[in-house]
Amino acid sequence: MASSLKSGVREGYPFPRGAHWDGEGVNFALFSANATKVEVCLFDQSGTTELERIALPEFTDQIFHGWIPEVGPGQVYGYRVHGPYAPDAGHRFNANKLLLDPYARAHVGELQWDPAIFGYTIGHKDEDLSFDTRDSAPFMPKSVVVDQNYDWHGQPRRNPIAWDRTVLYETHVRGYTMQHPKVEEALRGTYAGFGTKAVLDHIKGIGVTSVELLPVHSFINDSQLLDRGLTNYWGYNTIGFFAPDPRYAADRANSLREFKEMVSKVHESGLELILDVVYNHTAEGNERGPTLSFKGIDNASYYRLLADKPRYYINDTGTGNTVNLSHPRVIQMVTDSLRYWSEEMHVDGFRFDLGTILAREPNGFDNQSGFLKACCQDPTLGTVKLIAEPWDCGPGGYQVGEFPPGWAEWNDKFRDTVRDFWKGASNVAELAPRLLASPEQFDHQGRKPWASVNFVTAHDGFTLNDIVTYDEKHNEANGEDGKDGSSDNRSSNYGIEGPTDDPEINRVRARQIRNLLATLLLSQGTPMLVAGDEFGRTQNGNNNAYCQDSAISWVDWNIEEKGQALIDFVTRVTSLRARFPILRRNRFLTEALNEELDVKELTWINAGGGEMQQGDWDAAAQSVGLVLDGRAQQSGIRRRGEDATILLITNAWHDLVEFTLPSHGGTDQHWTLMIDTNISEAEEKKEDQTFKAGAVYGVTGRSFLMFALVPDNA
Repeated sequence: MASSLKSGVREGYPFPRGAHWDGEGVNFALFSANATKVEVCLFDQSGTTELERIALPEFTDQIFHGWIPEVGPGQVYGYRVHGPYAPDAGHRFNANKLLLDPYARAHVGELQWDPAIFGYTIGHKDEDLSFDTRDSAPFMPKSVVVDQNYDWHGQPRRNPIAWDRTVLYETHVRGYTMQHPKVEEALRGTYAGFGTKAVLDHIKGIGVTSVELLPVHSFINDSQLLDRGLTNYWGYNTIGFFAPDPRYAADRANSLREFKEMVSKVHESGLELILDVVYNHTAEGNERGPTLSFKGIDNASYYRLLADKPRYYINDTGTGNTVNLSHPRVIQMVTDSLRYWSEEMHVDGFRFDLGTILAREPNGFDNQSGFLKACCQDPTLGTVKLIAEPWDCGPGGYQVGEFPPGWAEWNDKFRDTVRDFWKGASNVAELAPRLLASPEQFDHQGRKPWASVNFVTAHDGFTLNDIVTYDEKHNEANGEDGKDGSSDNRSSNYGIEGPTDDPEINRVRARQIRNLLATLLLSQGTPMLVAGDEFGRTQNGNNNAYCQDSAISWVDWNIEEKGQALIDFVTRVTSLRARFPILRRNRFLTEALNEELDVKELTWINAGGGEMQQGDWDAAAQSVGLVLDGRAQQSGIRRRGEDATILLITNAWHDLVEFTLPSHGGTDQHWTLMIDTNISEAEEKKEDQTFKAGAVYGVTGRSFLMFALVPDNA
């Protein structure tokens, strides 16, 4: 490193935050309200040797900044931040600790769990009040200056897919391709591997529109997992909100470019890309955690601390700390990150882990919080998909349906009710609102049915196959004596725990999988599938595979005949969802008669073919029909729709129900069977599957049916 660098340092600018190359040098800008001095440490390309340490010369509006000449893309760096080490006052500055830039666009190296990465001396009698003087740099990952330029070849930033047509698909960028036979071995488990044509063709082919990736922001592996020979596979332990994790890159030195190339290929396939993001906490843990970035830059600003004991952290996340989204600079960092991924990386949307945290103010959840207001008014964030996981571990943390207009939310009420219904533990009265996008939760302030993200499985919990195969979780491989993972699985093994050769049990299990899928994909709202559920992937009963970077979590692409049959079923159901708009209305349907149009948008039907009466909704009822009238008003314009009318029948009873197909809107009509989960598509094609209104159809126990109403002269 040339000795002239310090003499060439200029004041630079307090914006933009982070390290930005202008062709001649790099402007560094770092927020800290309570620091007294900030130094930039420049390293060799390997990140092992510190070459020079330069103090940022200027301090403007709580931003330390400076411009350093002859520094450019590929430069490895970190910060050392000086200030008071006073944990009892909430301050944990320790310039002996090298810190990652919160705005770094790339990282190099991996964290080594050494006592030197802690700001205090482990084992000292004063615990975290002690001060550690060891240099942490040899054990730290480092930040990297990048060249932001990338040729998108004229590809638009986004080709947004309308919410009512959206089908989400949750997956893991590594686990999805680790065993994929059509991905080059060297590319398996990487951004480049995920962008392989065969991978994207499968996703697109089953009717998915939008891929939702588990966290790809740079994250830290927990020491306790590494000690057990495990890893933080899911990645919910972020340390860099602007950097794609280099471990998922085939070419680590160019991880940023490789991620962009993946996004480009996803878009070329006609798919959207949504990222699962973790802005609720960081990898630094509580007062006993390491000092890696935010804690050493300005602990009192970045984290929520106990008001009367600021030595300690508020832990609404269950991970040790909570990001302080009440601080304007922290809000700015998060919204800057979101805009960066949207504008520079061309990402189409975000799913927010423990989203309630983001709307917390000192007095609790507030759907008019500073962060939510910032998103609402932002011209970029107002155009991307925003999906909240509307709960956290803190008081008042469960907030399903309470996010403001413009947001979608994971609806766990759908998951729980649908699972219960099909195992016979619920009834049609409880199921009914779930089929209609849970209007009691979401039909307010002009919100649309798509705001309810319906799912029956997610990354945490049983796979779809395991819901019908196991009564109990089997998490032995996690090494926590079965104490991890939820015991509230709402599952059933139907007679034998685990896989079996019993043909009757296997028939019931296969039908229940189809029932769950059909209910998910044909309900109002936005459906979310989990990767591999479309062909019966199993985790062998592990319902908390967060630490399993192994065959337990990886998608097994050795698809047998029954798996291919299930793929065909999913493809058929998603095509029906796309074909019949009444299944994905952009407004909440109601039972009330629209007198002006003389249309009743939906009608609940009993087995006798008549409209459900009050007494039909008793606690024992497990079979019901739902007519969705295609003439229902499509938008705010008061005119009839021109779509087909649909009849859905659900029967969770274990035995056959003789169901009279209702008359609807005239006599010259017949119902055409589209789906019966008790029979295969091939069987449906063997004979005429059209039925006159008033005909009796034998609905097999535990089955889901869909009919379309077609005029006789059609």
